Amino acid sequence: MNEKIDSFLEANTCASIACLDSKGQPYCFSCYYAIDSKEGLLFFKSASDSNHATFLHSNPIIAGTILPDKLNKLQVKGIQFEGIVLPFINELSKYASLKYYESHPIAVAMPGEIWTIQINRIKYTDNTLGFGKKIIWERHVN
Repeated sequence: MNEKIDSFLEANTCASIACLDSKGQPYCFSCYYAIDSKEGLLFFKSASDSNHATFLHSNPIIAGTILPDKLNKLQVKGIQFEGIVLPFINELSKYASLKYYESHPIAVAMPGEIWTIQINRIKYTDNTLGFGKKIIWERHVN
């Protein structure tokens, strides 16, 4: 993953994620996340009985955004990403809890499951690198 994208993801904590509901309509939710930039994985915690959990079990395709935790209107930065929620039994999901609780130890006390998103594409906007500067990262599948 690009160094600037990695740095941005590590520095921030909250994502907005969109999925499709049972009628094919967009449904959004926000969550705290942890990141594994090396593998291109994003982890979040959610209650198993939440609306979005139900929707993600039916259709795991997602899109999302991440803005800086502290907005600076003169320095536009942000990420748009696309991916897929991996099944809990997926090999890449096995260390999701460890990674998430490293970033958010207080979350151990909260009920819910740790979900894994395999990020397949990121568009990073950073106007501090030049107006309208975009960096694109895409997963390469062998």
